[in-house]
Formats: sequence, structure tokens, C-alpha cells
Amino acid sequence: MISACTAADAGPEESESQTKKKSEVTETKKKKPTVCRLFIQDHAGKTVRWADILKGETLEMSSPSVVPGFPKLDAEQQNLVQMESSLQTMLVGVRDHEDGASQSGWIFLETGVEEESHGDHAHWKFKHEPRVVQSQLDDLQGNPAHLYCYQGVYYLANDRNSGYTRIDPRSYRDHPESPIAAGFHRGGGQHITLAVVDGTTGYASWIAGGGPEKGLIDVTRIRPEGNSEICYSFSLPTGAIHGLTTCAGKVFFAPADGICWCEADRNPLPSEQQQVNVQHISLGVDSETQKPHRTGAFTTHRNYVLFVSGKGPEARLCLLNAERETPELISVPLSLLAGNSPVSLEVCRTAWGKRLAFVFHNHSQELEQDEFLSVIELDPDGDLNFQDARLLKTIKVGASKVEGHYGHHAITFDQAGRYAFWSEPGTGLVKALSLETLQPVGEFSVPGVPTKVIAVGQQDQGD
Repeated sequence: MISACTAADAGPEESESQTKKKSEVTETKKKKPTVCRLFIQDHAGKTVRWADILKGETLEMSSPSVVPGFPKLDAEQQNLVQMESSLQTMLVGVRDHEDGASQSGWIFLETGVEEESHGDHAHWKFKHEPRVVQSQLDDLQGNPAHLYCYQGVYYLANDRNSGYTRIDPRSYRDHPESPIAAGFHRGGGQHITLAVVDGTTGYASWIAGGGPEKGLIDVTRIRPEGNSEICYSFSLPTGAIHGLTTCAGKVFFAPADGICWCEADRNPLPSEQQQVNVQHISLGVDSETQKPHRTGAFTTHRNYVLFVSGKGPEARLCLLNAERETPELISVPLSLLAGNSPVSLEVCRTAWGKRLAFVFHNHSQELEQDEFLSVIELDPDGDLNFQDARLLKTIKVGASKVEGHYGHHAITFDQAGRYAFWSEPGTGLVKALSLETLQPVGEFSVPGVPTKVIAVGQQDQGD
């Protein structure tokens, strides 16, 4: 069992490297303001590196370095899964290749970035290095695949334990010397996706495409200490559920056929039979296979739920206004090359007030063709009605390096919405984009195979 790792666990070479890195960054920052701090997953080395983005005449990146105290994982037997950030902390999921019987679990990081709020604005400080606060890696964590952040709280799906773990970074902020508090909740199974409504109600899925768990959703009351009681369960018309989210008092599900949704239960009570009015939204059918279109993941922005569906020429960005009594589908065609699929959807409100969505075009390594990044303007006339969303620009990007669920591009944004940064797993680069001009403004070489990226902080207004 690996637990409570610190920088002292690093080897002599890593410790010396970190010391040199700290000195180098300190000297550099005396001259150049920091735009943000990047955290980059390396799929090859199974680790997380960090670097600061500095602004001189051009954007610059400090030397990428492994986060101090990051546990040494087995590159052949373990994978980093999803990574989320909240309150200047981060949580990283770890999955093993033995169905959870080896070393799976989570790693909790302190980013070293501080936000000093002044009401109508804030100052961001980058004085400290990041560090691992605590990790929980053992044979009891249920081999997580999905990690979520709802209302600033982390929820890690423990697939083989038929439940999920709640970790609140506010508890760490209030009691930094205490062990990280993790509350386990029962709900879902096999390959869990999850939505948490207002911090009170968890909706957890079963991925089964048939049998008694087909389309099954478990509803659990959320408690800080955890909860072993499922209040009630209900089923969707189809199974193979691979995505959940919540928005504007509704819960949305991504089963084998289209989208399902229901009104959120903010006060679930134990009941053997609960009537849930499940609504269905069709996404049409694939022109070749005649199978129903579906999606696999959601993101939200204001009162909208966003997702991608289809492949190649049929690919599109889809939006649902969750505030509508009956949400209606809005589609933006993406016009991908045959063989490419839309992935890694993210949304940003820029410093100039534009609301933009970003979608990559990825394909398997066996296929040799170009890959791209689509930029969609969600609200061209600024009236907060996304009915007029449109494809704004398509940018050619370097290669992905897809291996199953891993090796896709990923994109992140500084807190101010001035820059985007995306990873290119196939080229070993991180590239920077101006969110004002949508023109590239830098590229940086990083070790290994960069995949998931997260930016923390923004350039201080005084710089």
C-alpha cells in the first residue's frame, strides 16, 4: 500500500532536479510574469509534470518537472485516468491492469498556486512548488476509471466496489494537517459514470447492455462521511450508459440510444419503488450501420448541456438548453474526415466575452491522416441563447497517439480566458493559442506522451 507520499520519497536524482528547478523558476520569475501553471499527464511515464507559463516578448515555459512526491507507478501495470482541479488542489485517478487487485486509487496534489480575492478581482501567486499531499494506492480502491468534480467537490468512481468516493478539497483547506477525508457511497457498478446534484444527491450508473443491470441508475443521498444505503433505483430504456451530468435541475444520461433525462431529486428518500419520469431525446441513426447515434460524455456551460455525437462527416456538436421544460436538440455540424472521431470537448468564456467550445478530431494510430481542432462560437450575438451556435474555425494540429481510451489530445485554459493550451501526444508538444485572435502563440516540448492538461491561475493584473 502506498499512502501519504511526500517529496522525501523521491530519489536523489529527482530531489537534486527539484532543487535546481526551484532556483531556476525563482530567478526567471524575477523578470517575467507568470501566465498560469500547467499540469501535464505523461501517459508513457505514468506521472504528472508541472511547468509555469511565463510572458516575455513571447510565451515561455519553465522546464517541466515531475510533481514532488508523485509516487512511482508501474508503467506496464498502471495508468493515470482522469484529472480534475478545484480550489488550487488537484486529484488524479490511478487504474491498474489487474481489475483493482494491485495498486489503484487516487493522488491528491497541492498546486502551489494561491488566489487572493479582492471582491471584484483577484491576485494569483505562484510562490510555491506543487506537491503531493496524500495518495491512496492499494488493492481496495475498486480500479477507478472516471473522476468528476461537482460543486468543487471530487467524486472518484470505484468501479469494482460498486460505489464512489467523495473528497472535498475544502476539508483539506480548513484542516491541512489532517489526513484527506474520503467518504465512500454505494451506487453504480462495472464502469460507473456519475452525476451529483447540488451536493445532495448522487446518480450512479451501471454500464451493462443487458441483464438485470441494463440501464440501471442508483440514487444515493450524499454525505461527507459516505453512505452505504441506496435510496432507490430506476432503469433507462437502453443500457451501455457511458455518461451522466446535471444542469438546471435536471439529470442527463448517455445510454446506447440518444439522450435520456429526468427531473433531479434533491431530497431522495429510501423507497422500494420510486416513479421516475424518464424522457428520451433521439440523436438519429448512423447512415451506414443504422444504429442509434449516442454520446459518451457531457460538459456543461451556464444552462446548457454539450456533447459530441457521430463520426466522420456525420460528426456534430450538440447542445441542450436544460432550462427548457422539454430540452430540444441544437446541432452544429463539424465535418470531420472519414475515420476521425470528435473527442475532448471543452468550453471556455474568453477574457473578451466570447463563449467558445473546442473539439479535437482524433483517429486510431493505424490511420495516417491529418487531425484538427474545431472551434465553435456558442453565442455569436451575445444574447445567451445558443441557438445560433456556429463553427468558427478549424485548426490543423499535430498527431494524437490513441491506445484504447488513452492518447487523445486535451485542452485547457488559464483562469482569465486569455490563452488555451493543448497537448499533442504524438509529437510530444504542448501548444498555446491566443483566445483573442485564435492564432498559435507558442509551442513547448515536454517529456513522454503528454495527454491530459490542466492550467491553474492567471497572470496577475499588476504584471
